[in-house]
Amino acid sequence: MTSRDGQGASGARWLLPAIGMLAAGVTAAIFIAGRLLQPDYTFSLFGPDPIPAKSALSTIALALAGLQVLLALWLYRKLPLAAAPPRPVRYAHRITGAVLFALTVPVALHCLIVYGVQLTSPRVAIHSVAGCFFYGAFAAKVLAVHSRRLPGWLLPLAGGTLAVVIAVLWYTSALWYYNGYQLPL
Repeated sequence: MTSRDGQGASGARWLLPAIGMLAAGVTAAIFIAGRLLQPDYTFSLFGPDPIPAKSALSTIALALAGLQVLLALWLYRKLPLAAAPPRPVRYAHRITGAVLFALTVPVALHCLIVYGVQLTSPRVAIHSVAGCFFYGAFAAKVLAVHSRRLPGWLLPLAGGTLAVVIAVLWYTSALWYYNGYQLPL
């Protein structure tokens, strides 16, 4: 196994488990905070009916996650018929990632304060746990992207995981709302 800079993975033996532990720690901290917080149904960042605004932001985040995947595939030269990526593709990938993350913060903050972490139904439980996991996975990806001593498979796995989690969050919230407060079968 080689790292992204061509060196063996032995030098990063402690780094991969440390990143995993950080991701698990962030996920657990948000989960525990969400379970301990008393829900405040009067709080709103988005006016009297926050669901349409949160659904719109989530839909934009999902679109940006799709763009992130396409840009990453281009950067890794995995897009069929695509030429080598020009330098702006790398910047576009970083900027869309930052915007995507920024869009999720007010939505997550609202969810955490208003609802906390609830496990009252399968949809709500999956959404709550996925929301906690998203920020743990994001913390892991940020560390992975800044290390050259990690295995080359880690960064695409972390980015792909984030895209899937965004899709799960969107499916269990925005699509649920757009589909008349029910999940499509």
